Amino acid sequence: MGLGFGVDTTTAGPEGPRGWRAPLRTARRLRRSLLALLVTAAVVVPLSAAAHPRIPAPTPAVLAPLTASTLDDAYAANRANAAEASRMAEAHGDRGRAAADRSLADPSRTLLAFDGRGSGRATEVFGDLAHADRIAVLVPGSDTTLDTYARFRATATALYGRLTRHAPQGTRPAVVAWLGYETPDTISTTVLTTTRADQAAPKLREFIRQLRGITGRRAHVTLVCHSYGTVVCARAASAGTGIDDIALIGSPGTGADSAAALHTSARVWAARGGDDWIAEAPHIRADLFGVTVGFGTDPVSPVFGARVFAAGDGGHSDYFTPGSVSLANLARIVLGDTSEVTRA
Repeated sequence: MGLGFGVDTTTAGPEGPRGWRAPLRTARRLRRSLLALLVTAAVVVPLSAAAHPRIPAPTPAVLAPLTASTLDDAYAANRANAAEASRMAEAHGDRGRAAADRSLADPSRTLLAFDGRGSGRATEVFGDLAHADRIAVLVPGSDTTLDTYARFRATATALYGRLTRHAPQGTRPAVVAWLGYETPDTISTTVLTTTRADQAAPKLREFIRQLRGITGRRAHVTLVCHSYGTVVCARAASAGTGIDDIALIGSPGTGADSAAALHTSARVWAARGGDDWIAEAPHIRADLFGVTVGFGTDPVSPVFGARVFAAGDGGHSDYFTPGSVSLANLARIVLGDTSEVTRA
């Protein structure tokens, strides 16, 4: 899964099927070697956008300003746009993208935004957003595109299911899967820099502004950010954005030295699974030949100052596994049941 979101429903882990593990020392050595190669690449290879096939797609639908009363029209327009994108991808011979677009065009889907061009963008709602009072906005990490969107969507459905089962009576939760930026490839130079996050942050801030236009100030908004998505959230988290809580999971670092350096009024949470390979990432930030590489302080370290919560023994793709400690704690944060969050 690399640095992206995911729900791991297989029995395979980062080092192979469960029940078999390479010696821990060897695994760590391999990971450090890979990280060294990536750092070297970031220095010697010019930064450039990831190459994506030129898949034809219509321009995004023109929508009225998003409000509670215009949601249904927006959903319908974006489904129609996804259906047209599917037809165009099919005619182009890309059956995989055509299938992904066709799935998003299903009458049951509720898309706040859709753009089938390039790697693609989509923002999908789970629940009754117009009347929601507890909202989680999921921000994915690398390798998340329309072609891999199904696995990102699985995280949103897992969290929404947990929220609806455990919400107190009268609480109305919703989840938004926000694929609103071009994520970096896991094996790339951009995944080691804040370039994509810097580009994404204004878009995320604008989306939160739109969200507040739909729900007003009454709704409690939590950003749930995974892996490289934590860098995006850190860039977007400045005071006045309208975010109440930020949960950083599987983070390589945020680009900030501390939670206080995010300059946000939101409560900042952080967690890492016991088998998450991201723990081996060197938490450094260095200017190498004019390129800043790395993301600095580990968010789960005491010096960062986040509220560190338990994530169990899962790996990098296991934070939303049904029944997991991490999913339970994320739901508690979103629902405001913070006294029940188990600490690491």
